[in-house]
Amino acid sequence: MSVNNNKSLCSKLASVVVIASTSVLLNIFTEVPSISTPYSQIEAKSSANSIVQPVNLKIVISRRQVILYRGKTQIKSYRIAVGRPGWETPTGNFQVLKMTKNPAWMHPFTGESIPSGSPKNPLGRYWIGFWTNGTNWIGFHGTPDPESVGKAASHGCIRMYNKDVQELFDQVSIGTPVTVIP
Repeated sequence: MSVNNNKSLCSKLASVVVIASTSVLLNIFTEVPSISTPYSQIEAKSSANSIVQPVNLKIVISRRQVILYRGKTQIKSYRIAVGRPGWETPTGNFQVLKMTKNPAWMHPFTGESIPSGSPKNPLGRYWIGFWTNGTNWIGFHGTPDPESVGKAASHGCIRMYNKDVQELFDQVSIGTPVTVIP
């Protein structure tokens, strides 16, 4: 056999190996059940035809609005209440730190803990915390006072209509970026 024939044969065999390897990998990726990894918690998942961008939130205090984005595309906006004078909502870049269904509330003045479901609990059924100084927390929550939405009325938190915070709770996760601008 000549040297040129050997090179040709080697080239063809290498192509077959690459094609076979690709076929095996495709079978592995399409037939193996989903495996949970730290990366599966991130919303930047890819498929054969599209890439799903991660969600992020932008609070515009002056508009009393939080905007839900997927990547750079606005998905939805919600009307909110923000911190009143002396209890302003902090501005800056944050991330979701804590998510709780049926949260208890600690009164900021007395330290009294108000259990979930109590008519005295102002948080509603969902809590999405994004700021803390180690003692106090700021986050999104529902309200028993829907008339306060659209106003500067809270102790710094983002009050939302109960149905809206429930919807938002289902869209975000720990680590979701939250940007707050004046």
